[in-house]
Amino acid sequence: MRFYKAIIPLLLLFTSVVYPQLKTISLEEIWDGEFRTQSLERLHSLQNGNQYSVLNYDRSNRASTIDVYDYNTAEKVITLINSADLDEIDQIVSYTFSIDEKKLLIATSLKSIYRRSTLGKYYVFDLEDKNLTLVSDNEIQEPKFSPDGSKIAYGYQNNLFIKNISSGEKFQFTFDGKKNHIINGITDWVYEEEFAFVRAFDWNATGDKIAYIRFDETEVPEFSMDVYGSDLYPKQEVFKYPKAGEKNAEVSLHIYDLKSGKTSPVDLSNYESYYIPRLEWTNEKNILSVQLTNRKQNQLQLVFVDATNNSTKRILTETDAAYVDVTNDLTFLEDNSFIWTSEKSGWNHIYHYDKTGKLRDQITNGNWEVTRYYGFDENTNSVFYQSTENGSINRGVYSVKLNGNGKTALAASPGRNEASFSADFSLFIHTFSDTTTPPAYTLRNASSGKKIRVIKENTDLTKKLNNYKISPKEFSTISINGEALNMYLIKPLDFDPEKQYPMLMFQYSGPGSQSVSNSWNGTNDYWHQMLAQQGYIIACVDGRGTGLKGRDFKKMTQKELGKYETIDQIDAAKELGSRSYIDASRIGIWGWSYGGFMSSNALFQGADTFALAIAVAPVTSWRFYDTIYTERYMLTPQENPSGYDDNSPISHVDKLKGKYLLVHGSADDNVHVQNTTRLVEELVQANKEFEWAIYPDKNHGIYGGNTRLHLYNKMTKFILENL
Repeated sequence: MRFYKAIIPLLLLFTSVVYPQLKTISLEEIWDGEFRTQSLERLHSLQNGNQYSVLNYDRSNRASTIDVYDYNTAEKVITLINSADLDEIDQIVSYTFSIDEKKLLIATSLKSIYRRSTLGKYYVFDLEDKNLTLVSDNEIQEPKFSPDGSKIAYGYQNNLFIKNISSGEKFQFTFDGKKNHIINGITDWVYEEEFAFVRAFDWNATGDKIAYIRFDETEVPEFSMDVYGSDLYPKQEVFKYPKAGEKNAEVSLHIYDLKSGKTSPVDLSNYESYYIPRLEWTNEKNILSVQLTNRKQNQLQLVFVDATNNSTKRILTETDAAYVDVTNDLTFLEDNSFIWTSEKSGWNHIYHYDKTGKLRDQITNGNWEVTRYYGFDENTNSVFYQSTENGSINRGVYSVKLNGNGKTALAASPGRNEASFSADFSLFIHTFSDTTTPPAYTLRNASSGKKIRVIKENTDLTKKLNNYKISPKEFSTISINGEALNMYLIKPLDFDPEKQYPMLMFQYSGPGSQSVSNSWNGTNDYWHQMLAQQGYIIACVDGRGTGLKGRDFKKMTQKELGKYETIDQIDAAKELGSRSYIDASRIGIWGWSYGGFMSSNALFQGADTFALAIAVAPVTSWRFYDTIYTERYMLTPQENPSGYDDNSPISHVDKLKGKYLLVHGSADDNVHVQNTTRLVEELVQANKEFEWAIYPDKNHGIYGGNTRLHLYNKMTKFILENL
């Protein structure tokens, strides 16, 4: 933090001299991608540990290539595939290697279904004989190689199929799949959105068994959306969406045996198995791991299934008075002991258990959070991870021995440090950024963190931005309600402490989130810079309930989403408004999704504090949102009606005094436009003035064509005219 306090006066002195010659960022430039960073696309470390592959796109020839590079020299070793050489492929969207790296599974076109799910055309490319094989004539979901690379399993129309690559033989092994009724091996809407996975099947180590989850969503209530399109009559999209307190899909676990051709169910009735948020085969060919949780999600069980007889055994149970997070960190070692992350100490840390569930070691410990587990190197007995040891707004990369000793900071300068390790964990590609440095990629030694060479830097972007009016983010903490909350301010370049400025606050505020981060710019940052140069101070405060400051800080909003977060934003606005250079009568707030829920609450409940709010795609009552997310934090509406209603913006419309802009996409499958229409009706009946906009057929992201440009133009105009 001392670094920022020292450099900010120098930056202000410098920019105060030269800023008249600089340009102000425009919305058109933002949406035209003028400030886009260069990155390494679809990087994959090859098993030899010396090379990595990257997906490249040659714009001049309109061709996609998968190229292999040498870690140490940066020289391109070989082009594995070039779409220009293959009539069947126009463009490579993504790729996956078989385990032996002799084949590539290539996606050539993908159509989005929901946030993570897609339908696509896939090919297998044999790197030895150069044969290209179409997996299916149909658009399929989630194809995955068998461990020996001889087969592909995939989903199609809610059923599961296997294709033998060499013979071309295809066979189906589930038959009851039906839209809006039964799904085999692919998650339903709410699992995809809230448990963050789509493929709900997995091959065992020897490729003779497939475990999968079956979703019976027959009793799940349906939600319908009109899709207006360009035809004379609109179409209706109908899908299963369980709102808080309603029925979820009934899930069951099954194992298909390729040798016998038989499928057998696994009895999980002895466990809290309302949800099955993870399944993964261990290193033992007949031992399957599943993670199970109850509906309240305050108990998570790790259960092993012996596929020889489908017997089960509880290995580990995690409980929490609030909820237990489901992660992707479970990693099995050669002896089938496993790595696990948990908040049971009050902070998220890494643990090592033997295969029976007995704790061997707590690997990391301290009043900081492990934010990512990278992996374990059997050769050096080292665990690699990312954490907030270098400050809650920063990220550092570290290694530590399996017993918790010998910790090494591999890349921990203030800012965001990320790593992509070689397959043998001897090297890693380090990505660094902070608020003044766009992402830079270097190669480093994994044992010491020593830099070996530069791979790619965004120097062209840095030079371009030197021609624009860019104000530094001033990081600090603000004391609110007994907590030191992380905060940043962005001031106009010609800031004069003797003057008063209007202030626009930005926040998201959702459980475990972080908006105050020492990392490179996102789209909103550029927009905020534009507003700052038009005379606004931008403020961002991460209140109680946000993440990376311990379990208790994050989970204190349990059963009261929106209560303490709103209090913190109002009180932060009051404290900032007491500063001489901020005009307390001209304070606004905005946010998207959870942030829109919050900005609405802040304006309504802080009517004497906020003069303006913008809410984009907001939740307006948690009664309208899905089961898994909402009940994790709020229980059901039947159990906690006051938590739902007392903190809903709908319950506070009568307090509205300031200017209010409400925006939603009509085809938002996540936060339904119902949230906005119900709030609009309450505002109308309360005879309150407000502005609102609906973007036809746009989802939760509200994008496509000029949509984002139009939206941000609308928000900019609203701010300039009313704040």
